[in-house]
Amino acid sequence: MKFFIDTADVGEIRELAATGLVDGVTTNPSLVAKTGRKFIDVLKEICALVPGPVSAEVAATDFETMLEEGRKLAAVAKNIAVKVPLTPAGLKACRALAQGGTKVNVTLCFSAAQAILAAKAGAAFVSPFVGRLDDVGSDGMSLIADIVQIYDTYPDFKTEVLVASIRHPIHVIEAAKMGAHVATLPPAVLRQMFNHPLTDKGLAQFLADWAKTGQSIL
Repeated sequence: MKFFIDTADVGEIRELAATGLVDGVTTNPSLVAKTGRKFIDVLKEICALVPGPVSAEVAATDFETMLEEGRKLAAVAKNIAVKVPLTPAGLKACRALAQGGTKVNVTLCFSAAQAILAAKAGAAFVSPFVGRLDDVGSDGMSLIADIVQIYDTYPDFKTEVLVASIRHPIHVIEAAKMGAHVATLPPAVLRQMFNHPLTDKGLAQFLADWAKTGQSIL
């Protein structure tokens, strides 16, 4: 499973990328707004920090402007994946951009039917939002299972399932068990995945025992 970081905070991306665990980045207008910086400047900096896809979302809702914005975003760096909403205009833009060689991330997916349309439109990624489904009383992870099963049934579908709106490590674990290709994680959730009280307890014991030896490796 690939890990993308869901943030536009360059400092967070730089720190987490140094671990070697980050395969890409997803951004959206809300995340960019939090930085208080110019969108294109933020994108250029992020793209220089990670080798994998960096999702950058269009702001338009009509096909012609989406296409124009998508082409401008794709020109920022070779690793840009243009993000479009799962609407008729968004899927039309997805098809046009994909045919031109641009990777497209179709976002705001909330049903398996929508995911089928994204794959047929040539999306490189589809982003089902599990946390938002959970928020309204639906089972977000069952959607992931459905999409993975459908995509596996049709080898011609090349779209990767990018699990989004992740709220905690259990979402990541369940998505990995189902065979989802990518999880995009808020920085806090990725850090939570390192933690376990028995790891802390065991390390403390090892260090205490080592100190008793009076030795040094260096």
